[in-house]
Amino acid sequence: MTASAHFPSSAGSVAEARRYVREVLTDWQVPELADDAVLATSELATNAVAYAGTAFEVRCRLEDDDLQIEVCDHHPLRRPAMPGLEASGGRGLPSVARLATAWGVNYDRTTKGIWFRLSRGATGPAPLPVDFTVSAAPPVEARRSRADMAVDAVAGTVDAVRDLLSADGAAVLLAERDGRLTLEASAGLPADVPTTQLTMGGAGDIGGTPWVWRDGADRPLATAMRAGSLVGAPLQAQGRLIGLLVATAAEPGRFEESDGSRIARIADEMALTLERARLGELERSWRGWLSFVAEASDLLAGTLDQERTMALVAQLVVPRLATWCAVYTVDDTGTAGPSYVWHTDENKSDGLRGLLDHLPPGPPIEVPGPWPAWSAAPESARETAGPIADDTVYGFPMVARGRRIGMIVIGRPAGDHFPRGALDLAEELSRRAALAVDNARLYSAQTAMSQALQRSLLPPDIPAIPGLEVAVVYEPAGEGSEVGGDFYDVFSCAPDPTTGRPTWRFAIGDVCGTGPAAAAVTGLARQAMRILAAEGMRVPAVLARLNALILGEGARSRLLTLLHGEITPRPGADGMRIAMVSAGHPPPLVLDPDGRVREVGTPQPLLGVFDEVDFTADTIELHRGQVLLCVTDGVTERRAGNRLLGDAQGLERLLAECAGLSAGAVAAHIQRAVRDYGPEPSGDDVALIVLRVS
Repeated sequence: MTASAHFPSSAGSVAEARRYVREVLTDWQVPELADDAVLATSELATNAVAYAGTAFEVRCRLEDDDLQIEVCDHHPLRRPAMPGLEASGGRGLPSVARLATAWGVNYDRTTKGIWFRLSRGATGPAPLPVDFTVSAAPPVEARRSRADMAVDAVAGTVDAVRDLLSADGAAVLLAERDGRLTLEASAGLPADVPTTQLTMGGAGDIGGTPWVWRDGADRPLATAMRAGSLVGAPLQAQGRLIGLLVATAAEPGRFEESDGSRIARIADEMALTLERARLGELERSWRGWLSFVAEASDLLAGTLDQERTMALVAQLVVPRLATWCAVYTVDDTGTAGPSYVWHTDENKSDGLRGLLDHLPPGPPIEVPGPWPAWSAAPESARETAGPIADDTVYGFPMVARGRRIGMIVIGRPAGDHFPRGALDLAEELSRRAALAVDNARLYSAQTAMSQALQRSLLPPDIPAIPGLEVAVVYEPAGEGSEVGGDFYDVFSCAPDPTTGRPTWRFAIGDVCGTGPAAAAVTGLARQAMRILAAEGMRVPAVLARLNALILGEGARSRLLTLLHGEITPRPGADGMRIAMVSAGHPPPLVLDPDGRVREVGTPQPLLGVFDEVDFTADTIELHRGQVLLCVTDGVTERRAGNRLLGDAQGLERLLAECAGLSAGAVAAHIQRAVRDYGPEPSGDDVALIVLRVS
């Protein structure tokens, strides 16, 4: 059986070649050869891309128990290169030699093909071809640009270091952000080496030069690696220590100073390999990070609720970056306390919250890093929390507009260290979360203030009027962060001086605009109407005085439409007499018991425009079952596309449907119709008063 495929010279072609070989061997039902075949093909394909720089072809042939794979490129070089013993890169061909039962090189006029053979049941390395030369390989960074290739190179180099120095073991240890060392690759180390407990501090003051410990006693790193003697060299890239390359021996005195020089040369080249792989991995990680940060930013920008914002922050962190997360906020005393806690295991959330609550209060941290307060919890709280008390914990300050408003604390179980990328991403998220939380806090404060101001501009309650049902509706536009311009009022007055009968006043108005400026006019109008009514001033005179007061505000004044009326019971308790003035306001409607609707009142100038306006009152009488509806333009001008609710007597038809209903039912019917009229929320305040003679 034969198969072949062509691949371009690109970084992705190596992975494509690996997948192709695995698929072919799966089809040929020889899965036991797949792992070795894919690894060897990967090495040869990498060489074709990195050295030849041409397209290449992978040819597969299976005869009986022998599988032969050949990678052909179009480079004119006639001899493949094998690295010297001390080289830290270029070990792809020796890897193929160790895996294959046979291998070699074929040439024709246009291609060079390197082949290898695997046999089912055969083991052992193949001998080197007689025409294979030993020479220095090109710099390792020219061919190891991918993270998986770097891992292969590191593993091969560890074996080479062990052989070169006749050591019992060798290892590459990489430095994490918190100073811990992780075992990246090793050969020959004892199985009980505590790889999670190695720290850079245990290596001593290594500086930038290799070191030889002929006696490992009292050396924490040597003790941890079960070494009687140890030789090592720092791995440095761009002036930064990224790890250690070490070789170990069980007995003391196995290494000389010359061994330090030899391992140092290997470490220098390996550091370039690791740094290049780190940068490539970092670039790929950043693509994922940018997507994550963009998603987080969109979510955080989608709410201005402080509690929900903190919940989003914690749920973005868990479980992508950490096992648990706590969001701290700062109170008025400058003390930081946990406001939201989230754990991947809900059963552990209470224990985590209890542990955090028992920590000594204090200000938020100033710089990102391991959280110093974690170990300060009382022993009783640590026992209750169980293993959580031993978690690895980091904290990140939340700073917005130059103020520390809290911090984000994240944790993972002991031994499960944080990758550097997770900590970098958590730090970036803390900056964005700080602005989101601060914006939500400011918005909440503004909303609370606006709502308090709005409540102060509306009557606390509606007085009971014998023989008259009264219903009111008020809905400010927006999300409650601004004070609306509409208002209403119903209040009792002094008895009529002529008849001695009790009287009440009502008002519904609309100030031009919203916010504090409109609120000032609303407050002025409401208080002025109550004060002037208490002095016995009639409704037209009240509006004339109020008009003068608004004009007296000068540049701060706002236009005001107002419907103001006085309610007086008719003699014999037969209905109500209403004297009212409509100053630029939508005229009220009267609904008769038989369903007929008519408009009442004479339009008159709105307030805040003209001096010396003489207002006159229109008097109407309401009998049993009749309804008076007063609305603001947020009702009549409710929009759905190009149509308004008030067009073509739309409000009159709505009111006609309410014949026989109580005042409350009429108000609810109109309110529901306004809400349902258009697909979008109303952009204007809505206020209405319903008076019905019972």
